[in-house]
Amino acid sequence: MRPGTAVRLALAGNRTDAARVALTVLSATLATLTGLAALTVLAIKEPPGRDWEQSQQYANALLREPGLRGGTAFALLLLAIPVLALAGQSARLGAPARDRRLAALRLAGATPGQVTRVAMLETGLAALVGALVGLAVYLGGRHLLHRPDAHGQLALPTDVLPSVPAIVALTLGLPVLAAAGTALLLRRVGTTPLVVFRRAGRTRSPRPWPALLIGGGLLAAAFAEPLRKAFDGVRADWLAILFTLGLFAVVMGVVLGTGWLSYAAGRLLHRLARGPATLLAARRLTDDPWTSSRTFAALLASVLIGAGAAGFRAYFQLRQRIEQEANQAAGYGGAVGDDRSFYLNTMDLVDLAVLVAVAIATAGLLVTLVEGIVSRRRAYAALVATGVPRATIGTSILIQVLAPVVPAVLLAVGVGYAIGRLLNGDVVSGGYAQEVCRASTELCQDPATRPLHVEYMVIERVVRTPDVPLGQLALVGGGALLAVLVTVGLGLLFLPASTAMEELRTT
Repeated sequence: MRPGTAVRLALAGNRTDAARVALTVLSATLATLTGLAALTVLAIKEPPGRDWEQSQQYANALLREPGLRGGTAFALLLLAIPVLALAGQSARLGAPARDRRLAALRLAGATPGQVTRVAMLETGLAALVGALVGLAVYLGGRHLLHRPDAHGQLALPTDVLPSVPAIVALTLGLPVLAAAGTALLLRRVGTTPLVVFRRAGRTRSPRPWPALLIGGGLLAAAFAEPLRKAFDGVRADWLAILFTLGLFAVVMGVVLGTGWLSYAAGRLLHRLARGPATLLAARRLTDDPWTSSRTFAALLASVLIGAGAAGFRAYFQLRQRIEQEANQAAGYGGAVGDDRSFYLNTMDLVDLAVLVAVAIATAGLLVTLVEGIVSRRRAYAALVATGVPRATIGTSILIQVLAPVVPAVLLAVGVGYAIGRLLNGDVVSGGYAQEVCRASTELCQDPATRPLHVEYMVIERVVRTPDVPLGQLALVGGGALLAVLVTVGLGLLFLPASTAMEELRTT
């Protein structure tokens, strides 16, 4: 098969194929922008002088302080998780029609390898277009956003640019990875001249072994601080790697554990339910429990990180309150240091990133839900033809989505907060002598009169536990569930058209 012929075959298709390609382009654009942003942060050069010298040309402390740039780049890369999940879910859009097109190519004489290469070329070209669009947006935005403020400081690192090899590797590597991922997904797909079939995959029911990953990740978070104190001479990079592996294990445990939750929820519903909608949802959950793990992966990862951020916020708020109380007792008023406000402002950025991640994950969920309804339209039309109301089918879809996602979101919120709590621990204050001014604020803040009213007293050592941020945790979990409900409502709008009697003739 000539390259030009392969390209023409890869670009052929109907409106559903065009929508899949457009979503792939969008996902690649977002992933490229995220990767280039992380590379830009890492490309900031350290100023000459001491190791802790800051880059004063930036207004944001996340960019000024060299020790914080690695964490900032890591947080940007975390945003790529829901973007890549959206790309994977978009690749499943219109799968039946694409399978029929691939079977037609086999009937015309194409080999299985050539059919696979056509599918890889379709995804790779779409990803390449998205990567080039992302690069163009990055370069154009870098020029437009280069606006120093009144103090000559920049809000974004628009004065630096990643190295050319790094930009080329990211721009060309993303399409290569997308094409390789397509080939990996097609490894269990057999294409014949008459039909496309999938070889047997998982046949056993899920097991609760992902709980071991969650437990291991929680142990890594619990021992992070003791290990840091015990091995004071060890480089912090090793502890960061340990924490990263623990966080990855927890995320994978929650995501994979959703499969077991789906299977358990399906069995429970099948045993207790009496209505047709619940019985339909129960059978779907037990037949393919791993669908929930694939569908809600990005959403659960975002919820887990958001709950962990809530634990960090509660810790920083308690430290700020303790410092305010100490300053008031010493006669300095309620002002706190810039580092406390900086930490809380950083948590605001993390919350914003989580919100963006949830929005992207919700878009991927909508794509998957609509694809599921469209791909099963013949079965749904047959149910309607036999007398099953459309409302019953819609209710079964709602139950099928909510039955696994509600306990999975609760698990993600609990585990995420536990990680944030274990990494920070309690706040210890006192245990030292402090000067206290026994006068009004005006007298204490005046250098001339303050020494006349100062006395020294021993501050008792107090260990205080941060409050459980129930409000923020409820906002993270409830917001995710609300997004799921809205997505299901939008997806059900496609149900009437997919249950028309004409769909019984769909092949």
